Amino acid sequence: MSVLLELKNVSKQYGKDTKALSDVNFSVKEGEFVSIIGPSGAGKSTLLRCINRMIDASSGEIMFDGENVCTLGNRDLRKLRTKIGMIFQHYNLVKRLSAIENVLHGRLGYKSTFAGVFGIYNQQEKEKALDLLEGLGLGEQIYKRADQLSGGQKQRVGIARALIQGPKMLLCDEPIASLDPNSSKIIMDHLKNISSSIGITCLVNLHQVDVALRYSDRIIGVNKGSVIFDGSPEELTDETIHKIYGSEAGELIFERGGRNAG
Repeated sequence: MSVLLELKNVSKQYGKDTKALSDVNFSVKEGEFVSIIGPSGAGKSTLLRCINRMIDASSGEIMFDGENVCTLGNRDLRKLRTKIGMIFQHYNLVKRLSAIENVLHGRLGYKSTFAGVFGIYNQQEKEKALDLLEGLGLGEQIYKRADQLSGGQKQRVGIARALIQGPKMLLCDEPIASLDPNSSKIIMDHLKNISSSIGITCLVNLHQVDVALRYSDRIIGVNKGSVIFDGSPEELTDETIHKIYGSEAGELIFERGGRNAG
């Protein structure tokens, strides 16, 4: 498997005093499922937003699919973003639009301004949107307004919207933080299936250690903007969880029944 994403010495500074990211280095291979864990405010969201240039890194290099994301002009950046699907904690759907209309919004990166404004989509795109919604178990919700859907259903619409782009990678920013355990499992199962069956790389921000352990090929632990851990789930010890989470670590370890430190 070749490397799809590589971060080299990536830092992000807000103002004089706040360093959100500090010399972050890691790479992700095609088809890998990688979870980024850490406490709130650790820099996880900033990290994902730097990768697709929703915000600009202050320094360092972000290589995605052979291109340096940090130096791309507007047109090339728009093209690059079609290869990177984004899934948000609060779904970012247009409430008054139906599920299928929200999914079709994932094609806007490929459209002229005119086609985008007037919502002009071809038959192939509409069929693809239907297929994706049905594949995610939303066959009966296709024409329902987004604000009539449950949280778990909204997140699945968000996943379908990302997939219709035809991405090489999904960036998932706390995709289950607003969901109950049952909906969370459905979302994580779908994401894992997308990664293993379609081969799309997934980079998922998670607060829940037990979920990261269950689904990930690899886990990256972040605290105060720095990478504290980068390894397999088997290598993540209780001691390392303490380093990543500090005072929160106790309850996280208790939740998963403890693992051997060392």
